[in-house]
Amino acid sequence: MEFIGTFFLVFTIGMTVVEPGVGNMAPLAIGSVLMAMIFAGGHLSGAHYNPAVSLAIYIRGKLALNDLITYMVVQFLAAAVAAGLVLFMKGFPVVTPGAWQIVPALIAEFLFAFALCFVVLNVATAKGTSGNSFYGLAIGFMVLAGAFAVGSVSGGAFNPAVALGATVMGLSSWVNIWIYLVANFAAAVVAGLTFRALNPDDV
Repeated sequence: MEFIGTFFLVFTIGMTVVEPGVGNMAPLAIGSVLMAMIFAGGHLSGAHYNPAVSLAIYIRGKLALNDLITYMVVQFLAAAVAAGLVLFMKGFPVVTPGAWQIVPALIAEFLFAFALCFVVLNVATAKGTSGNSFYGLAIGFMVLAGAFAVGSVSGGAFNPAVALGATVMGLSSWVNIWIYLVANFAAAVVAGLTFRALNPDDV
């Protein structure tokens, strides 16, 4: 399920953002497909679809190291496949990569990747919210809000696999991929440690 969910997330991003896209409505489509895929796959794989989220769940203590590695490989692979399909379907267009200022982009990606990971940990892994019916909506809306809030600052990935897909599609430059990897994975570590500190009886 990790492949399917990550694939459709990156595919939706590409189809709505790469011209001709859907303009300002792209975050709505992206958040919606993420929400739907989380509800579809949550009972099968945990529905991470994001290497940073997987890392946060590992640090939180709810994912084995072998599973973490497998999830990450599958997530990155799915993102690359989805990006390639988008380029094929769009006729291999010339895409102008976003030009981000490094420090603001790092801050934006860190803050919203942290918020996303923290939300996932609290709505999908915590004892207090076990069995709830809103986890997919909370996670999808977190991505939706982040994309609207800082999409113009960093591209609004909050997800290293999405960053890879966006880079393959030309939406971001290869020289900038480190911004997402550093900010998103650092945010995952902080979110995991924060959850453990705030929930000492739930680790």
